Amino acid sequence: MAIDDTFPESAAESEPTPALSETELEALHEVELGLEWAQRAQGCLLEFHHATGHGMDHLSRAEELLRAAGRDDLAAAIRADLLPHGVVDDDRWSYDVLENFQESLLAETRSLERRVRRELADGERHVRERRQERAWKRRADES
Repeated sequence: MAIDDTFPESAAESEPTPALSETELEALHEVELGLEWAQRAQGCLLEFHHATGHGMDHLSRAEELLRAAGRDDLAAAIRADLLPHGVVDDDRWSYDVLENFQESLLAETRSLERRVRRELADGERHVRERRQERAWKRRADES
């Protein structure tokens, strides 16, 4: 596929990136990656929350079926022991864990990432990747 030179340059090609030392660049990149991994963890907790809810829905249906089958003792065990039980302890449910993570570690990591970007890179995102992209494009043009 040929490249059409009539298109404007992308931001990665036309905008200079802030002057950072290699150590600052690496630190900024690590903070960005830390946030990305925290966001992935949020996804895992969301999946955990949904999976837990689906499991509890099945147990609730099993309670109904066991009661209909005349097995009130087993139905009562589900109703009294499992359905009201939290996932961390008796009181904390999966949504509590998810919300706590979102409101504490994830929010604090986002805030720090914004601060580091603002103070080191004038708020620019993905500085290291933009430099890598330009280097690869220059190398391709030299071929």
